[in-house]
Amino acid sequence: MTAGPLGDFLHARRARLRPSDVGLPDVGPRRRVAGLRREELAHLAGVSVSYYTRLEQGLSRGASAEVLDAIARALQLDTHERAHLDRLADAARRTLKPRRPRPEKLADETRDLLRALDGVPALVLGRRTDVLAWNPLGHALLAGHLDLAQRPNLSRMLFLDPHCRELYADWKRKARAVVGNLRITVGKHPDDPLLAELIGELTMKSPEFVSLWRDHRVGPCDADSYELRHPVVGRVTVTQQTLSVARSPEQVLIVCTTPEGSASEEALTLLRQVSDRKATQPVRA
Repeated sequence: MTAGPLGDFLHARRARLRPSDVGLPDVGPRRRVAGLRREELAHLAGVSVSYYTRLEQGLSRGASAEVLDAIARALQLDTHERAHLDRLADAARRTLKPRRPRPEKLADETRDLLRALDGVPALVLGRRTDVLAWNPLGHALLAGHLDLAQRPNLSRMLFLDPHCRELYADWKRKARAVVGNLRITVGKHPDDPLLAELIGELTMKSPEFVSLWRDHRVGPCDADSYELRHPVVGRVTVTQQTLSVARSPEQVLIVCTTPEGSASEEALTLLRQVSDRKATQPVRA
């Protein structure tokens, strides 16, 4: 029997801590693995070693809220990690059956909003980071090498598309953010087979994804700045902000902003002009 998502997460977070992080002396037998031992974590949480071991091995699925609180404090989990722990524990209590989800659709109101954001790069993502729609400037900034009508998966692009990998000056930081957000999504939707297929594909095709996924770090993609090396307008720094869509809570609107009067703002203005010229050029047979 495998440990499962809950056990894997607990093990990864335990391996992150050192005795000195939690006020324990680093003495005794030589450590064969990184991080706290199970007995040390159990002592800090106030539970028996045998109980914690069963929980981490996937043999116990009924941890109470009080026990989870104690383990979360012992592991020094932040707010996002604590919520992730609760979701994993809840999923472990239930027998999950994969359910084919309904196709994700864009509401007319969301499409109108995207069209109104004419001067700002913007796109709408579904729960699995599929592009449901983007405006021309968002497409030109993030995926100008693809046809505008294409609706790729941004996580797949980030790890498997060399153009996207080259776009981010600090690709590793962007990759960590995307994987941390995917972890949250998997915790919310453990029975989504299409999400599982995406994770499986990235695991098979990208060693970098495997390394980041194994770390079990979680964190939402809310707002962060990235330097882009754009093939048309050169270096541009944008803040990618993630906004919730009221009518479709599992979809998000991504907008890319720049400081007023900055060189990056001028670069986006130039990119828009170039994109507009391409859009008005006649198509030759």
